Amino acid sequence: MKRLRTEPSSSRKLRLSHVLFGVGVLYLVFVSCNFPQFLKVVSTLSGDESDYRLDGIAIGGSDSDDADLSKPFVGSVYKDAFHRRLEDNRDRDAPLRPNKDPMKEDDRGNGRDRESRKHQGYGRITGEILRQRNRVSDMSVLERMADEAWTLGLKAWGEIDKFDSNESEVSSVAEGKLDPCPSWISMSGEELRKGDGLVFIPCGLAAGSSITVVGTPLHAHMEHSHLLARLKGTGVVSVSQFMVELQGLKSAEGEDPPKILHLNPRLRGDWSKQPVIEHNTCYRMHWGTAQRCDGLPSEDDEGMLVDGHRRCEKWMRDDIADSRESKTTSWFKRFIGREQKPEVAWPFPFIEGKMFVLTLRAGVDGYHINVGGRHVTSFPYRTGFTLEDATGLAVKGNVDVHSIFATCLPTSHQSFSPHRVLEMSGTWKASALPKHSVRLFIGVLSASNHFAERMAVRKTWMQADAIKSSNVVARFFVALNPRNEVNAELRKEAAFFGDIVILPFMDRYELVVLKTMAICEFGIQNVTAEYIMKCDDDTFIRVDTVLKEIEAVPKEKSLYMGNLNLLHRPLRNGKWAVTYEEWPEEAYPPYANGPAYIISKDIVTFIISQQKDRKLRLFKMEDVSMGMWVERFNNTVSAVKYSHNWKFCQYGCMEGYFTSHYQSPRQMVCLWDKLSRGHARCCNFR
Repeated sequence: MKRLRTEPSSSRKLRLSHVLFGVGVLYLVFVSCNFPQFLKVVSTLSGDESDYRLDGIAIGGSDSDDADLSKPFVGSVYKDAFHRRLEDNRDRDAPLRPNKDPMKEDDRGNGRDRESRKHQGYGRITGEILRQRNRVSDMSVLERMADEAWTLGLKAWGEIDKFDSNESEVSSVAEGKLDPCPSWISMSGEELRKGDGLVFIPCGLAAGSSITVVGTPLHAHMEHSHLLARLKGTGVVSVSQFMVELQGLKSAEGEDPPKILHLNPRLRGDWSKQPVIEHNTCYRMHWGTAQRCDGLPSEDDEGMLVDGHRRCEKWMRDDIADSRESKTTSWFKRFIGREQKPEVAWPFPFIEGKMFVLTLRAGVDGYHINVGGRHVTSFPYRTGFTLEDATGLAVKGNVDVHSIFATCLPTSHQSFSPHRVLEMSGTWKASALPKHSVRLFIGVLSASNHFAERMAVRKTWMQADAIKSSNVVARFFVALNPRNEVNAELRKEAAFFGDIVILPFMDRYELVVLKTMAICEFGIQNVTAEYIMKCDDDTFIRVDTVLKEIEAVPKEKSLYMGNLNLLHRPLRNGKWAVTYEEWPEEAYPPYANGPAYIISKDIVTFIISQQKDRKLRLFKMEDVSMGMWVERFNNTVSAVKYSHNWKFCQYGCMEGYFTSHYQSPRQMVCLWDKLSRGHARCCNFR
């Protein structure tokens, strides 16, 4: 009987072992399926050779003449990019994971896109393309953006001639006969709310300009903070704060306008649990170093003063004991005859429910903020911005604005300012495109209103010997701006300097990848370069050092050089979020940081051919797109040498780097003097 009782248990053990064995087999199968992908990444970065070579692909235009750069550059790459499916067949059936955050902006975009199709023309479009475009439900988000940007760009380009036709008005403005901008602006709180909290300042600010905001901070309300929830388990906090921002002109749709001055009084809700006034700037959607005033006076050292004012004045704080002198110390000072200065303690200048009068004045060295007639803070000017750039004032947050006054404003537009006229010198004109092939072509991504950045590049590393000798060619690639007057000035600049390739679509932050494709096509068809380099207009390039680094690579190897990232994961939340519909994979391919990278001619030829065959997959992050294209070339055509080099600097400026990113125009000139002439006093880098 005991044996009979044990038999079922033994059979159960046998069945359990079978189950465990089956699980183990499934696990091994799963690992074997994913292991090749891991080997691909390792072999990619190790630069293993392959017997596959690119053969039979011919790209025309190597003997083309120098094009008229004042005209828009329209290649087959862009026409195909705007009017086709942007997804690769290989990834068409990729799994799309559910996104917790519904794409509300996408839904609104569908409506706008359908509405725009009813009223806008389609330019040079065939019937087949038109039928494809009408299938809105089948178009990706990026394709709809490109489609709309193409239509609006062609329309804007046609309107430039109309804008330029009024030469009498433009000439009269240039001669100072007209007063195009008001010397003062007044706006009520109701008008401000109708304008989404924005005040347009046509000609920006000048030294001595002042802006006065009259308002009342609202009472605190409860908000949920994810940070506090992780630290203390409860994320509910009482918040009362508002922002007063000086903003610049937005360069492209989808990109936030630069914040020249971000003034943020925090009555409640700051992590310090004390009232704080924070100042900062935001350049190219990247914040600078914040200046926080928390009630303690800043240093009185001459280097810390702004036009003789402290950066932070003192106000009363509950957590600081009375700092008045003792009776003994006070008696001793009177005995020796030292003058005793009375100490005045001011409260925090903003109180919930009480009206304030805030005046922001532009000085010589920085901005000065007075509240109720008393100086509270000063913020020094940050490099990269000028007073003329402050063309907008934004007031938002927990505040009820009653009125806004701006006085002592400049009356001449910055487009006709004397400094811009003086910059139009033949010294900085580009040479014609050479008839022979060149070693390196540098495509510089720029925005339509980045005149100062382009002039800094023309005056600095574009004056390198290699560029002057036509061994290296550099050109700016710029899309159109929503403002016609900006496009008109851009065309004049392109016609004068001869170094701008105008792309006939409306600039959008998500469509930078199309500019990168333009650089690839131009570098092969118009220049016939052995290597193509992409960079931004705020990147300083040491051309001679880059050429030496290229010379060290064997010519027969396919090259992808830059500051490479390995197995970076897309952000699924926050400002830089990427949805699963946009990128279903869990990691990006190896890619070089966007400020500057180099690819060889054979990779560029492959990219152009794939685009013409409508097999190229596009992504809104252009550096990731390039990494994706290079990976496909590496897997299907020929082994690529992935050359990672940390000297392709991501931020700041240091000697010995090949490239330095986030350089303001003044920093570029200073660095050029330091490297080429050796007499620069200093470079104040951000």
